[in-house]
Amino acid sequence: MISLTELEVGKQAVIGEIKGGFGLKQRFESLNLREGKSIKKISAAPFHGPVVIDVGGCKIAIGRKMASKIIVEIMHENTLNG
Repeated sequence: MISLTELEVGKQAVIGEIKGGFGLKQRFESLNLREGKSIKKISAAPFHGPVVIDVGGCKIAIGRKMASKIIVEIMHENTLNG
């Protein structure tokens, strides 16, 4: 498993773990980000800018430091098609 910041742009993944305290987990929960949720990395701004992800059709920008706390497991093509 890798952090969201390490995930390649355009790849889909499943959130496996969120590393952080109660407040950070609550913040992610309010953005519909929780363990087991499927996400897709849309873009990553250069020079330590935000990471943009798609969660259930909604695009969310997350600061790179916060994104590094999200640990994901990459979904392979055959997993997506059943």
